Amino acid sequence: MKQASPASRWLQLLTASQGTWAIPIICILVPLLIRWIVALNPYSGFNTPPKYGDYEAQRHWMEITNALPTTHWYRYDLDWWGLDYPPLTAFHSWLCGFVGLWINPEWFALDTSRGYESMNSKFFMRATVVVSEALIYYPAVWCFSRIVFPEQQKKVYLLVFLILMQPALILIDHGHFQFNSVMLGLTLWAINGYLTKHYVLGSVCFCLALGFKQMALYYAPAIFSFLLGTCVSLPQKQQGLLLFIQLGVTVIATCGLLLSPWLTSLDDLLQILHRVFPVARGLYEDKVANVWCAINVVIKLRNVLSLQSTVRLSLCATLAAILPINIHLGVSPSRSRFGYALVNTSLAFFLFSFQVHEKSILLPALPVSLMLYHEPDAVKVFMNVAMFSMFPLLKREELVIPYLGVTIFWNWLMGPSFSSPATATSVRFVKYAIYATLLVWHITEYLVVPPSHWPDLYIVVNAVLSCGYFILLFLYFIYRQFVSPATDVFGDDTSAATKIKSA
Repeated sequence: MKQASPASRWLQLLTASQGTWAIPIICILVPLLIRWIVALNPYSGFNTPPKYGDYEAQRHWMEITNALPTTHWYRYDLDWWGLDYPPLTAFHSWLCGFVGLWINPEWFALDTSRGYESMNSKFFMRATVVVSEALIYYPAVWCFSRIVFPEQQKKVYLLVFLILMQPALILIDHGHFQFNSVMLGLTLWAINGYLTKHYVLGSVCFCLALGFKQMALYYAPAIFSFLLGTCVSLPQKQQGLLLFIQLGVTVIATCGLLLSPWLTSLDDLLQILHRVFPVARGLYEDKVANVWCAINVVIKLRNVLSLQSTVRLSLCATLAAILPINIHLGVSPSRSRFGYALVNTSLAFFLFSFQVHEKSILLPALPVSLMLYHEPDAVKVFMNVAMFSMFPLLKREELVIPYLGVTIFWNWLMGPSFSSPATATSVRFVKYAIYATLLVWHITEYLVVPPSHWPDLYIVVNAVLSCGYFILLFLYFIYRQFVSPATDVFGDDTSAATKIKSA
């Protein structure tokens, strides 16, 4: 990067005028301010009875976890936003609801509080997302940046700032309303543990991520392959065997602790499993930018195949996509391959797995955003396509203005020069061609009303376009993993773990 991006120039100016002490504060306060500005907008289900949306689902879980015993959490009135996330989400909901009940019992009164949307309760709910993210995700990003750049303080500040300004997570958690940052933060803590060779601690964090949202399974094959390859590659066989046993015990103990309230009843455990993995919902719900929805334009798979057949089809396609990636990682484990495998595996799940939602693009977006310094062009393209793919969802929830604002601001911060000057002309052409199609779609969608017999025309075109670009990015990241990896994408393999301890 010969020319500084706007974000880099801004931080350099602050360093010169205010001293380095101000930079960490600015890197935190500006992303916080943007989050609160986004939070002033509508959310999923805002003033839309009878079921209101994801906001009501999260509020309802805080209600039932405080009003009912644990044995009822996954069974109570399932038609009204029944709890369908793993136990750590339930415990987190209990904690948030406990604090909310102390402030105002009306916010979470059993049954009578359904659809409750007072100004104070909405502020409290928004605050639970901000505080949860600040406690778990923010420090994980800071720690990761210190691992990658243990002796380059300015790069640490810039990487932290740009990762925290990642637009997709801001719009979904603080606009749409969810707690994805908790799961992503726990996953990043796991990655930090693996990069610094704290494998047991990292495994505890990843089990907690799985215990918060089952979608963290998108990362599981890459993490398993990396850990297994690490155990096998240790110079002494006994060390590898001991580490393997330690990791196995850690996983069993952590999962057992999370499930402890239900361990005495097999029926309760099966009910949790049924709620967490709702296979009966079908191959997909809304129009999402993955392969199955794109194929549906030509072949109506859900009409041709049975539910069981679509499950098998998606399973086989996902396995075919992820096995070569993770065998390669397991045979030759390294920090750089681990980074690319996390991207490729999670993106393969998004493209080919069963029951994918638009918001699931946040899973590959995490490891992609960690490569900001080493894959800037690919990261910028990925983030813009990810935001574009979620536009129909965000528009439906009246979040167009924050969508435009946060996306434009992040691109401005990155700057056109936040890339390698050696980038090939063909790569630049592809990048700008992608941007041009996204812009044309937005202009056309705004100006031209779709035909009455094709009311979802723009949504379908959005899904197909986004899917095609995600496949292109998937192939690129696979090429980088197998053929031409950025060897320092997650820091120096040999020295970063030592340097971070003294940083």
